Amino acid sequence: QVRLVESGGGLVQAGGSLRLSCAASGRTFSSYAMGWFRQAPGKEREFVAAITASGGGTRYADSVKGRFTISRDNGKNSVYLQMNSLQPEDTAVYSCAARPGIRPQTQISEYDYWGQGTQVTVSS
Repeated sequence: QVRLVESGGGLVQAGGSLRLSCAASGRTFSSYAMGWFRQAPGKEREFVAAITASGGGTRYADSVKGRFTISRDNGKNSVYLQMNSLQPEDTAVYSCAARPGIRPQTQISEYDYWGQGTQVTVSS
């Protein structure tokens, strides 16, 4: 069982930055690949970024590539999402997710554990 708690969301102007954090419970965090997903109002949840269990590999959605960076600190049981050059279309609830195993996956169905999410709002 893994419990995930996100933080760091908020209101930011277009072009600004935010850093999201996701704190995980449990002693086996380093054996889970982690992902960030987002859901905008009226839209389906979508993949944003994912990272391998060791942190050595990452994957990004095309819409955030070059602007967002996912990272993790297994010593702190945490995963992060640095978001730069934010745009109004990035407005959404951002959730972190965990899946047992090494590889970072992009499909929602691959993840077993989810946080409650944190709201990110980008004003124009």
